[in-house]
Order: sequence, then structure tokens, then C-alpha cells
Amino acid sequence: MAKAPTDPRPQNTRAIMAFLQEHPPFSHMEDGHLAHFAEHAALRFYADGDVVLSPDDGPVTTFNVVKQGRIQGERINPKNGEPETTFEITRGECFPLAALIGERPTRTLHRAVGDTFCLVLRHPDFVKLFAECDTFRDFCLRGVSSLLDRVNQQIQSSAQASIGASNSLDTPLERYALRNPIVCTPDLPIRKAVARMHENNVGSMVITDDERRPIGIFTLRDLRTVVAEETAPLDSPINQVMTPNPCCLSAHADAFQAALLMAERHFAHICVTDEEQRLIGVVSERDLFSLQRVDLVHLARTIGTATHLRTLVSLRTQVARLVDTMLAHGADSGQVVKIITTLNDVTVRRVLELNIRKQDPGIPFSWLTFGSEGRQEQTLLTDQDNGILFDAPDGMTEDQAREKLLPFATVVNQELAECGFTLCKGNIMASNPKLCLSLREWDNWFERFIEASTPQNLVYSSIFLDMRSVFGSDQAFTTLRDGVVARIRKNALFQKMLAANAVTRRPPLTLFRGFRYAPDGEKHTIDLKRQGLSPFVEAVRVFALAHGITAPNTLERIDRLADKDIFGRKDANAWKEAYSLIQAIRMRAHQEQLEKQQPLSNYINPDDLNPLDQRILRESFRQAQRLQSKLETTYQL
Repeated sequence: MAKAPTDPRPQNTRAIMAFLQEHPPFSHMEDGHLAHFAEHAALRFYADGDVVLSPDDGPVTTFNVVKQGRIQGERINPKNGEPETTFEITRGECFPLAALIGERPTRTLHRAVGDTFCLVLRHPDFVKLFAECDTFRDFCLRGVSSLLDRVNQQIQSSAQASIGASNSLDTPLERYALRNPIVCTPDLPIRKAVARMHENNVGSMVITDDERRPIGIFTLRDLRTVVAEETAPLDSPINQVMTPNPCCLSAHADAFQAALLMAERHFAHICVTDEEQRLIGVVSERDLFSLQRVDLVHLARTIGTATHLRTLVSLRTQVARLVDTMLAHGADSGQVVKIITTLNDVTVRRVLELNIRKQDPGIPFSWLTFGSEGRQEQTLLTDQDNGILFDAPDGMTEDQAREKLLPFATVVNQELAECGFTLCKGNIMASNPKLCLSLREWDNWFERFIEASTPQNLVYSSIFLDMRSVFGSDQAFTTLRDGVVARIRKNALFQKMLAANAVTRRPPLTLFRGFRYAPDGEKHTIDLKRQGLSPFVEAVRVFALAHGITAPNTLERIDRLADKDIFGRKDANAWKEAYSLIQAIRMRAHQEQLEKQQPLSNYINPDDLNPLDQRILRESFRQAQRLQSKLETTYQL
């Protein structure tokens, strides 16, 4: 009998390959490439507390995969000189991608936690695998950029919470929602509902109608309120104490959306529904915590319930630390700026709430944000661009309402400055009487703004045409915003002037694709905000407003324009990737400046970037040139 063919590879090679196949990106790689890795990798042991990599070791020369145990990232807190844990790497995860590709030392000390084994690939073997395996190369580059022009491929923007993790914040909720959640009818007594929650060891009860559509939710927090404040007898029906109209997301929404919603609204449970709005599950803050790797929801709740301004001021350092952790785990720049803006929104709302408690002006109002906060694109370097939209009560003139609101707005602007939101040098703040207006006054202001296309108004367009309401009723703001967009859509001349103004800010590339430096910065520096991001922001804004798109966020605008076939999907993806890369480099520069206790700045010297980043940055600026060319062609400039 003929013997069955045998695998010539050594036993340990096959075992390593089997391990790798359990974890991305190796699970999607061909056997030949896995064999190369397994045959050239060495298994190294680190005892608890051993230093695996250090910034003092010089440029990184190894690619590492945790096979057993954990690796902890540590950085020194510049204030107290003590080491702080910034991230944790577990089984199947890789490190340190950015430093290895950038051919530089790691910026974080990597330390073993418990007995730890790592598969270690030397730099020459890593380079060979990087060159020959597309899947591996894509994975490695994604830690630095989502733009893969180097291999002439388009990679979808995937907002990963941690490099190499099989579960991330863009995972659909249907995979994490608690199936068959505990539900009850509106008439069930509170006592019986609590008993059912206790029996099933859950922290929430969803109240549904006859078609299993959520109409309310009751949580342990609600129970504490019932008992402490004696709001209702325990034999009362639960619909008397439930929170009506619970927040719901579809099963196809991702965990990131749920985390942001929890952070914004300060609750810990979200109902997951199908296309017919029927309940299919519940996802909790605890479910998301393991995905986040950082407690975003807890930080937002701490900010949102702070009782003193000094607490809000101290918590701003936690925001910077959160950003550092997210970046260390390879989070996408689009995710990070939304997290920053969400936490900024929560801070603004809390400052407003605390001041209303102290001295309520007694005037219904909405707090408007403009510019980068309006677009939900803030980084750690931000100033204030805000205004007030108020509703003068019966018997009170607009001037009388404004007189009451302006002192309140002045205090809020000053306290926001204490929280790190720099006062606007151009006085585009709610304490400015010209920006504290009724709906009628705002509508007239925008009408004049659009009809009289003066040079100053064109400058203001980059601020006031990107706006949101972060506090107060949305109804008046929605009326205002929709009216502004409708006016611009009908005004072809204003659109053309906006387009002409947008292309005056050219990307910083020379004819031969060298870098053109900022005229007002230090020698050989580029302003990543004004020279890099603004060409995208301003061109996309023109297209979006011309086609009735009300979303203020640049990446969302690009998607909506692609949905309307104004942009081809391939171009839209390329422009999103280019914009996200520039934003990522900007945020990375801010983190480095914070680490060195330097003032935050948008200027970078491209000579300080590694060759890969320089090449991709040039390609990103080229994409901005292509977008501006489309704008010029569309409006015949």
C-alpha cells in the first residue's frame, strides 16, 4: 500500500502556521507566505516585567506577534514623571507596525505582563514578506495610512479600534447585541419587572408593544430613582417610570455609532431593531467596553455629570490621553476626530447646564457651533466658533432677549476658554451681539450673506456654512439650516463665487511634486490644516451645498455626493483616503507636541517624515489638486 504524502515542513512550522491562521491578517494569507513567516520566525520568551522594546533601542528591527501572554505599552507622564499604561496587546496581535515601517525607534516602551511568548521576524524577512504578500502589506500600511497608492489599490476606510483584532468598533451590532432580551408589557408591575431582571441577571428591561416594538426601557438606574425619590409605588405599572421612546439602532449599525450615541446621551443601553423596527437585541456599555479598549462612554458620562468647572478643566487631559490610546491602537482618523468632537460637545453642553443652574437667562435658545466643530472634525487644537439662536418670549423684544443672553454667553465663552477652547480672535462667539440672534434675524443675516457675495462673506463662508446645534431645540436650527441650503442651491452666482474662492487655496505641491512651504510658518514647514485639509473641505462644501446636502461633515458629504453620482465612487474613496491621511498625520503631530509639552501647531516639516509618509502625503495633495480641477471644470473657472 502506498504511503500517503506527508507535509515536508517541520512540526513546529505547521504549528506556527495553524496559530497564525486563527488571527488576521494571517487568516487571509496564502500558505506559502505563512510558511515563509513560520520558517523564519523565532519564538522568544519574556518574563513578567521584561522590557520587550524601548525607545532607547534605536530603530526597530523586528516584527512581533504575541503568541501567549500580553504586552503593555508605557509612556512617562510629563507632569509627574511616572509611567502610564497607554495600550495593551494580546494574543495574535502585532507590534510595532508604525515604527517598523517608518524605520524609527518606537515611542512607547513595550513591557511583558506575565509569562509572554512572541514570534519574532527579523527585518530582512519582514521586508521580503511585505514585498511579496499583498494582504500582509495592506495590513501593515493600514497602521500608518488607509491610502494604499503604493500598491495602486483602494482600501475601504475601516475604522479599526485595534490593530489585528478580529473584533473592532466597526463590527455590526447584530454580532454583539444580547439576543432574546428580557421584555415586558407596559402594564407589568414594577415589582415583577425588577424580579424578572434579577432572575435573569440583566441591568435593563425593554417595554414593547404587541408587535415587539420598543416603547420604553427601565434600567437599574431608574430603579434607584424610584426607590430614592419614591416616585411611584412598586405595584404601579412600569410604564409610569420607564424612559419612553428608547434609543434604537439598526442591526447593521456598527459598534462605533453605538459608543458615540452612548457618549452623547449618557445612557448605557441601546435597543437593536430590524427593518420593521421590531426589537431583536440590546447592546450595553459593558458589551462595547471590550471593543473600545478605552472607556469612551465612561469619560463622556463623567464630563456630562461634572458638578464644577474645575472638574471639567481637569478632565480635558483625559481627552488627550484617550486620543493617544486610540491612535496607539491604530484607530482611523475619522473615528478619532468624531470622538474628540463628541467629547467637546459634551463639555460645551455641561458648561451651559452649569451656568443655567447658576443664572438661567430665562430665554429658550440653541447653542450653535461653526467651522471645524460644526463639521465634527476637531482635533486637540481648537478654538471657539459659536453663536446663539434664540426664541424671544411673548411680550419681549429681540433686543430685550439679547440683553439677557449676552452676559450669560460671555461667561460661557470664558469658561470654555478655561476648558481649553481658545477664544476666537475674530470674535466669532456667542457673546458677540451680531451672533446672538433670533431665527428671523439669523435668516435675514444669511439672506444678506448669500446675496451680497463680498470678499469678507466669502471668507466667512468657510465658517458659517458648516454649522450644527449642540444644545437646545433642534427645530429652529433645522428650519434655519434648510433655508440656507435651499437659498444657496438656487443661487448659481453664489455657488460660482464659492468655487472660485475654494480653488485659491492650492495644495502645497510644486510642479515637480516637491513640497511648497507655508509662507507664514517656520522655514520648510507645511500648514496641514490650511494647505492640506482646507482644499478638500472647501471644494466638497461647494458641491454639497449645490446639491442640497445638509450634512456638515466632509467625509459624510463626500459619501452623499457619491450616492447622488456627483462623484464617482472610485474618486470619492480616493479623496476620503487622502483627507483622512492628512488628518491622521496632523493628529500624530499634535500627540508628539503634547508629549514634548510644546504648544499645539498645525505646522510640520515634511523632512521629518519617513520616506513612505512623504510619498503618501504627496499623493494626498495630488488628490486635492484633482478635486479642485473637477470644481474648476464644473463651474468653468
